[in-house]
Amino acid sequence: MSSIEMKVKASTAAGLAVGVLVTVLNAVVGNSQLMGSMPSWAQSLLTLFGPPLATFLAGFYAPHSSRLSVAPKPPEASSPNPAA
Repeated sequence: MSSIEMKVKASTAAGLAVGVLVTVLNAVVGNSQLMGSMPSWAQSLLTLFGPPLATFLAGFYAPHSSRLSVAPKPPEASSPNPAA
């Protein structure tokens, strides 16, 4: 799992947190009616695993944006001042 970039791991964790929040709201506040006639167990699975799966796949298949690496400047050679 070390080949997966940190941005993908972070987006997956954020998606999981949102999924848990929606699942709790759907079960407690919405009385399992947020998604209509879908069985409550299917609603829970969809809201829990849908967001992290979507964010993982989106981040994984997104092209990597390379950063421009700025090479350090070589030290300037100290040249004597020719005329004064």
